[in-house]
Amino acid sequence: MILASQSPRRVDLLREAGIAFEAVAPTCVEPDANSWASGPEEFVRSAACQKACSVADRHRDRVILGADTVVALDGRIYGKPADRDDARRILSALAGVTQDVITGVTILQPTKGRQLVECGVTRVTMRPMSEAEIEAYLDSGEWEGKAGAYGIQGTADRFVEKVEGSFSNVVGLPVERVLRMLAEFDIRPMSGPSVQQ
Repeated sequence: MILASQSPRRVDLLREAGIAFEAVAPTCVEPDANSWASGPEEFVRSAACQKACSVADRHRDRVILGADTVVALDGRIYGKPADRDDARRILSALAGVTQDVITGVTILQPTKGRQLVECGVTRVTMRPMSEAEIEAYLDSGEWEGKAGAYGIQGTADRFVEKVEGSFSNVVGLPVERVLRMLAEFDIRPMSGPSVQQ
């Protein structure tokens, strides 16, 4: 199987789930969430499909998994921050409120013309954060490359009051859903080392 991602978090989640795979960087340009006209669920489905399809020509005989995660609040989509100022703005908007973390997953098998597209939604409630707490978190650099400017698996967990749904979805891949989807392609967890890079 091919994971169309270089995300260390997705690599770790699939490895921990016991799935044998090779991680390959997608060649598509990430879509701009701010210019997306449809809702966040459609956005992540489309982005996940673009990632999977971007490696399909090079790996036509393999099953390919693509995924994309965003945070959504009041219809606005928050992807990866462009820079520190953007991360500050995002964290300020998300502090003290409940937001949806949405991950789109596409699994395709080009030679058989098969494709599954789903998405997982997890509700995350963050506690209010002071400006000093936001600045300290920004200093850590953990916000870089993360949807919503935070990584729940890192020190940002101290800002989280409640998680309703799949924790792994917030990290970047709804593992339970992905395992069910992969089973439809006869791919199941195994024991031992499962990743090639």
